[in-house]
Amino acid sequence: MPPHPSELGAKTRAGARDSHPDSGAGAVLALLLADGRFPAGGHAHSGGVEAAVAAGRVVDVDDLAAFLTGRLATAGVVAASLAAAAAAHPGEEAGRLLDGEADARCASPALRQASRQQGRQLLRAGAAAVGDRLPGWLSMVAGGPHHPVALGALAGAAGIGAEGAARVVAYGSVAGPAAAAVRLLALDPLAVAGIVAALGPAMEAVVARAAAAAQADFADLPSCAGPRLDLDAEAHLTMEVRLFAS
Repeated sequence: MPPHPSELGAKTRAGARDSHPDSGAGAVLALLLADGRFPAGGHAHSGGVEAAVAAGRVVDVDDLAAFLTGRLATAGVVAASLAAAAAAHPGEEAGRLLDGEADARCASPALRQASRQQGRQLLRAGAAAVGDRLPGWLSMVAGGPHHPVALGALAGAAGIGAEGAARVVAYGSVAGPAAAAVRLLALDPLAVAGIVAALGPAMEAVVARAAAAAQADFADLPSCAGPRLDLDAEAHLTMEVRLFAS
């Protein structure tokens, strides 16, 4: 059973705090990470909405609202909690344990591959943003670290903190698919922006849950399942024509 985070050493956490930039710089990086224009590869992934559109389950803004609500409550909660834990507990030992927990919570091979692909891309962009403060162990993970773990580790190095990392991931879990839906269905961008804004309270609830979970045993992190997302990810690989990588 993985050790409790408190067993990973207060010295590592104290050292990480000493190396953090000021809070203003951390806040700017948080905005960068949440910006769809940040070159971290997220724009190439639909978060499952392309497969849902192809299957006829998402055809309008009401369908999209239901899809995003469900995605936030499942994949969003899991990813935000992993990111929060990685930000709260810096260091290679904790990071590798969390990467294993991320793998265990992803039933779809296609989603595991997509997560690691996004993690690798995030490292490239993150290195440009924070320089040598990017933890070196991330680049040594076979296949690349899972995206939420990489983002959390980057957030921790930049002084964003667990809540900040969780907020970036929670927002990305709905904003990315929302933007993809606009491209796929030519939906009214204003209506879609309204959906994302209306999910604000739900996102903050996810952030609070993730920040609290980050202080518990890693094995007890949320494992909310989204079977439809897993099945759609595998089906997406067989689509002859697709706009997104996942």
